[in-house]
Amino acid sequence: MKTALLFVLTPLFAWLLVRALRHKSLYPFMALRHNFGKRRDTFKRTLELLSKHKAKVLLETGTARRGLRGAKGDGASTIIFATWAQRNDAVLHSVDISADSINGAKTEVANQGLADSVIWHLEDSIKCLAAFEEPVDFLYLDSYDYDRRDTSVQIASQEHHLAEFKTIEPHLHQHSVVLIDDCDLPNGGKGKLAIEYMLERGWEILMNEYQVLLVCASSEDCGQEGAFAKRRFMVLA
Repeated sequence: MKTALLFVLTPLFAWLLVRALRHKSLYPFMALRHNFGKRRDTFKRTLELLSKHKAKVLLETGTARRGLRGAKGDGASTIIFATWAQRNDAVLHSVDISADSINGAKTEVANQGLADSVIWHLEDSIKCLAAFEEPVDFLYLDSYDYDRRDTSVQIASQEHHLAEFKTIEPHLHQHSVVLIDDCDLPNGGKGKLAIEYMLERGWEILMNEYQVLLVCASSEDCGQEGAFAKRRFMVLA
């Protein structure tokens, strides 16, 4: 009887152990039950940097409409960054061209009690970024869906992300943090062109995983360091 029971329980314990090892939470920042999978480590390091630099203005392109229900599949970025913003007297600007995505995210954000920490922008991201009027402490690029098989969609997505970065670049500064999603995909993923451009402009890669995390390599580089950012740091000094 004991042998038979052991025979049954051993595979079960092994399965539970493997599942536990694959579960990647952001606890204690988020409840232990939420699994952020391949994005967990880059999200965790990003949040550490935001705290280190006392970020106040967070900007994401591509709204995560499923909230924490999509933690592993979609990343739940809007909830993560809105939570951090609420706890650190900051604000998250979330941009998406899809009304369904914005409305879904609004519901999830409200359910988490985070509505006061998010400003929504229902419009094309390039148009929105071109009109943005604040220094950006954190930029998260995750707009324009990527297709593993269709190279024309891949190229269009990469070009769109490069255009987004170039548009908001004047508002970035030496302490800005940039995170790009969906990079470990065929043909370089969403961030291929933007990352190549950034590396030529004085940025460096801190983490190169499914997401790529970049920071300014030195205070004298990182492209334009726009007038908004310069004015802000002169005031702080």
